[in-house]
Amino acid sequence: MTEEAYLLKQKEEQDKYEALCKRCGACCGANDGDPCVKLARDESGKYYCTVYATRIGMQKTRSGVNFACVPIRDLRPNLPFKDCAYYGILI
Repeated sequence: MTEEAYLLKQKEEQDKYEALCKRCGACCGANDGDPCVKLARDESGKYYCTVYATRIGMQKTRSGVNFACVPIRDLRPNLPFKDCAYYGILI
């Protein structure tokens, strides 16, 4: 497999994985009362990250608590949100 083919396959896998997201906001604290300051809601009620492309790393909650934002895959097998679309495939 060429490097180009490998990178294309990786992008396709990432896109397929990301398509599972229901934009519920649970992984960003929408359900626990102290969400990430970068979490926003659109007019349809779906959540989104305002800095999605650069979200990985240290962030803050609305109350000022520091936390490390990690890819949701890195939470396995301790995914705490049972309603998350990823829950069934990560554990």
